[in-house]
Amino acid sequence: MKKSLFIIPISLIVHILIINLTLYVYTPETYLNVFSVLYYNIAWLITTYSLNFYPTARRDGFMTNLKSFLKLFIIYGLVYFTSFVFFGINSYSTSHLFLGYFQICALLTLFRVLFYLARNIYRKRGYNTTRVVVIGRDRNLPKLKRIFDNPQYGYSYMGYFDNTKTENKSCLGDIESSFNYIFENNVEEVYCMASKLSKAEIQYVMKIADNSLKRIKIIPDNKELFSSAMSIELYGAVPVLNLRASPLDLDYSNLIKRIFDIFISSFAIVFVLSWLTPLVYILMKIDSKGPLFFKQQRHGVNRDVFWCYKFRSMTKSTTSDTQMATKNDVRVTRLGKILRKTSIDELPQFFNVLMGDMSVVGPRPHMVVHTQEYENSVDRYLVRHFIKPGITGLAQIQGCRGEILDRSDIVNRVRYDIFYMEKWSLALDAKIVFLTIYNAIKGEAKAY
Repeated sequence: MKKSLFIIPISLIVHILIINLTLYVYTPETYLNVFSVLYYNIAWLITTYSLNFYPTARRDGFMTNLKSFLKLFIIYGLVYFTSFVFFGINSYSTSHLFLGYFQICALLTLFRVLFYLARNIYRKRGYNTTRVVVIGRDRNLPKLKRIFDNPQYGYSYMGYFDNTKTENKSCLGDIESSFNYIFENNVEEVYCMASKLSKAEIQYVMKIADNSLKRIKIIPDNKELFSSAMSIELYGAVPVLNLRASPLDLDYSNLIKRIFDIFISSFAIVFVLSWLTPLVYILMKIDSKGPLFFKQQRHGVNRDVFWCYKFRSMTKSTTSDTQMATKNDVRVTRLGKILRKTSIDELPQFFNVLMGDMSVVGPRPHMVVHTQEYENSVDRYLVRHFIKPGITGLAQIQGCRGEILDRSDIVNRVRYDIFYMEKWSLALDAKIVFLTIYNAIKGEAKAY
């Protein structure tokens, strides 16, 4: 039996000890009631089980589990603080209780960090390793080998088998010779390239694995279609590849983002636009003729057309719906230069957000004519239309904004927009909003 089997029990015992010792030191009155002691410990077991907190994959590390760790702190924090009301313990101040829970979180985090550091050192010395071979060679082999060669993951890569003759020292022979090698060298995991094996060969390897406690893993014949955003879904017993998965595909993610949008847009409308709009109106009347707002049709989610609103920053012209603003554009008014430099001209789009046409954070919506142009000339351009457009976005805080002079300008925007869609989180939205405000204050918004 491998020593790794004891990792979960030891971790659980250490965590329980940390919680109980900290509570005993900070809130000794808790331990006068046996039910409160049971409550804390059983609640920890239920919470960690619900979050599937302890079982970890071989390739997991501290950062890969950080999200589940934060979820655990939030949920168990609610358990911790409500217990004092539930059991009628009121002899401690709120600050004292916060200090106690902070101590629990800090100690649990410290143990987690030390655990992964110790595990990495242990594996680098050759312990807790899994012997693996690959049967078949295609373009995925170098990618797998980079994983296997990372000592932190604890793999011992023996080599691969393939029927193509080669001088590569990692090649251990042809596919037929792999079957004996697996037994003779105590191989524990076998990775099969489906693109290089026949159905009969795969079935034979599976039979060997099922009858010899060898783990077999199939790398599907993906035709080079896999992407970092891909997910595998089961339709009954049929595996289906979703090549453009996003966290925003989940209903609760969209609900969270919508709540965030309503909160931010309502705040901006009530506390900023309520007084800023009359001020801009007065200054605009002094500066130039024309309406307060400029509206323009833009493409939104699923390429639906909506009216996008802005404070007018240019004089009226017949080219406003076809020509993007350029540096030193003669159409920009004196007030407009200030509005565009600080991005104040974009603020009316919070009304678009409140109405549901836009989001606070997302790909910037382009003019209809530009969408029609880029969808035919820029690879994957329309992918950005799977989600709502935003007032600001990842591309904007990375400097990809303003006039499009070269093809690389729009290509980079699309790349950032797709990355945002694939990696969305509420924390990422908050970070983008913060950096947008910070850049606007510094005067690093679009200057034309």
